[in-house]
Amino acid sequence: MKKASLFALTAVLFITTALAGCGNKEAAPGNATESAKTQTEAVSVEIGMLKLASSAPLFIGLEKGFFQEENIDAKAKWFDAAQPIAVATAGGSVDVGATGITASLYNMVAGGQKLVIVADKGREQEGYSSTALMVPSDSPVKAIEELKGKKIGITQTGSTYHYMAGRLLEKHGLTLKDVQLVPLNSIKGLMESLKSKQVDAVMLNEPNITAVVKEGYGKVIAQVGDEIEYQTSGIFFSPKLAGNQDAAVRFLKAYAKATRYYYDAVLTKKDGKLVPGANYDEVVKIVAKYTDQPEEVVKQGLPYIDRDGKLLAEDIKTQVEWYAKEKLIDKAIDTQEIVNTALLDEALSKLEK
Repeated sequence: MKKASLFALTAVLFITTALAGCGNKEAAPGNATESAKTQTEAVSVEIGMLKLASSAPLFIGLEKGFFQEENIDAKAKWFDAAQPIAVATAGGSVDVGATGITASLYNMVAGGQKLVIVADKGREQEGYSSTALMVPSDSPVKAIEELKGKKIGITQTGSTYHYMAGRLLEKHGLTLKDVQLVPLNSIKGLMESLKSKQVDAVMLNEPNITAVVKEGYGKVIAQVGDEIEYQTSGIFFSPKLAGNQDAAVRFLKAYAKATRYYYDAVLTKKDGKLVPGANYDEVVKIVAKYTDQPEEVVKQGLPYIDRDGKLLAEDIKTQVEWYAKEKLIDKAIDTQEIVNTALLDEALSKLEK
C-alpha cells in the first residue's frame, strides 16, 4: 500500500513539474522585448531639431515608442535655426543633430569641429515635389537656360538654396556669374519678392510651392529633384555617441523603423502618383502635432526620405567639392571623416525587411 502511495505521489510531482516547465516556455516569447532591454545598456539621447516635416521619422520614433524598444531614452531639444544644431552636436550638448547640410557646417568641420553624418533626413528625389525653381506666373521664362542676366532669390549665401541654384544653372550651361543671386533671409521674403516681382525667380520649398501656385502668382519651371539628386539634410551624431557603437546602432535601428513607417504611409505611389499608404492619417497627425501646423498644410509638405534612411554619401563629396570651388568653404575636407554609413548598415541588418 505504501509503495502504491509513493508511486502515485511521484507521478503527480512529475506531471506538475512538466506542466510548470511547459508554462514557462510558453511565457518566454511574450517577455522577449523586456529581456532584450535588460540585456542592453539604457542610454539617454538628446536630439536637437527644428519643427520641420523633414524630422517626421524622429517624431514617429518618439510617438510610437520605437526608441524605447531599443532601451533608448530619446528626448527632443528644440532649436530655432539650423546652424546652432550642428554646433551643439559637435560640442556634445546634444547627442544627435537633425538639420540641413550647409556650407557653414562644412566650414565648422574644416575648423576642427567633430561630428558624423549617419543617415538621411530629407533629400531631393526625382518624382517628388520638395524644392523648386519658380518664376512669376506671367513671366516669359520657361526654362533654366533663359535665366541668364536675371535675379534669383535665395535664403542666404552658402545655404542649401544657394547650392541648388548653382547646381541647376551649371546643369543647363550657365554659372552663378550669369545671374544675380539675391539673399532674402527667409521663406517669407522669397514669397513676397516673387509676388511683387522684385526678383525674376526664387528657390522655394513645399508646402509653399503649392500655396504660391494656388494663389496664382507663381509657376514652377523646374523641380530640383527631377534635375539632381541632392542630400539636403541629415542625421548627425556627436563624437561621444558615434563612439558608443552599441547605442549608436540601437538608435539607428529605431530610426530606420521610423523611416520605413513614414515612407509606407506617405511616399507610396500607384501608377506614378502618390497615394495614401498604411497609417497615412496617423503620420499626418503626428507631424502636425510636432510642427504646430494644420494637417492640410502638412499634407502638402511631406518630403522624400529614403525608406531605410540611407544617406547619399557620394553627394556629400559632390557638395564639398562644389562649395570649395565657389570659395564658400575655407578648404576642402575629407568626407570620409564626416560620413559614417556603417552604423546604419549594421542597424538595418538587425531589422526585418
